[in-house]
Amino acid sequence: MGRGKIEIKRIESSSNRQVTYSKRRNGIIKKAKEITVLCDTKVSLVVFGSSGKMHEFCSPSTTLIEMLDNYQKSTGKKLWDAKHENLNNEIDQIKKENDNMQTKLRHLKGQDITSLNHKELMVLEDALENGLVNIRDRQIEYVNMLRKNEQILEEENNKLYNELQQRMVAVDGNVREMNDLYNQMPFAFRVQPIQPNLH
Repeated sequence: MGRGKIEIKRIESSSNRQVTYSKRRNGIIKKAKEITVLCDTKVSLVVFGSSGKMHEFCSPSTTLIEMLDNYQKSTGKKLWDAKHENLNNEIDQIKKENDNMQTKLRHLKGQDITSLNHKELMVLEDALENGLVNIRDRQIEYVNMLRKNEQILEEENNKLYNELQQRMVAVDGNVREMNDLYNQMPFAFRVQPIQPNLH
């Protein structure tokens, strides 16, 4: 018994539609793999389901970007719009700026300065002098901050030292009072030091 032909139209049942999509997607990807091997061809296949999920196949000997470039050359159709061209232009501009900054950095380090003329060397000298002035200002700020911290720590140390002296004076006074009280006690109430028995 052979298969009956089906009418090619949208399948109304969503579950049947999903099953058919899955089977036919797998079938077309299988056919793409077979034609790649059998005929030594470059094949690229991209399928987007109704959910937006993408499935793709690309011949092992190539990439999708190569396939798109070949398609663009063969058909003459531009796949990249103006937005992508603008992005490429921006990337090129950023690369140039980066190269310029790398060159300026090398010049500031004193490298590759033989190609500079007199005016460029003077500009470079001014930039270095300004940088040196800023560095010295920052060093002075740092030294002043360290001195201020040192002064604060010294004041704190003096305060703690004075407090320690006061406590020592108070403890010394308490010891004297205790000695005075001890000396005023009758001899019988005084605690005698423990001495080992002498044999």
